[in-house]
Amino acid sequence: MNQRRLAYIIVSMVTVAVISTLMLNNMFDEVPKNHKILIIISATLFSGLFARGLFPADHPDEIDSKHTDNKKNGN
Repeated sequence: MNQRRLAYIIVSMVTVAVISTLMLNNMFDEVPKNHKILIIISATLFSGLFARGLFPADHPDEIDSKHTDNKKNGN
């Protein structure tokens, strides 16, 4: 996996984990602790899958260079 893509995915997962932890601890005191942990883990994994789908696998510059190379070769 591309290192740049992996960095974006990890950053988004950490951000979701921290924000969901803060929200659950400050706003939702009535939720049991084991449910909070399951919610945080689920939200973190879902954000990682979602970010993996959103961020492109190839760098945009690489895509453009491949496309222009085909035009130069007459394809």
